[in-house]
Amino acid sequence: MTTHYQDIITLEPGKRGGKPCIRGLRITVYDVLSWLAAGMTQAEILDDFPELTSDDISACLCFAADREHNLASVRAL
Repeated sequence: MTTHYQDIITLEPGKRGGKPCIRGLRITVYDVLSWLAAGMTQAEILDDFPELTSDDISACLCFAADREHNLASVRAL
């Protein structure tokens, strides 16, 4: 992925309760991760939500991995 997730994942206090969203849309990182966890393929997500791109989905995965890494680092202290 050539774009860093920081360029795709946005935080806006008044939108979706301040949860991390994709490019200012009302679709959250949690939404995308939940769809993937439920067994949806990237192709199915992109078909159902044409406003999303494969880079958006990759950004959600990178965001979640980075967040988990940071949490693990804090727990190790």
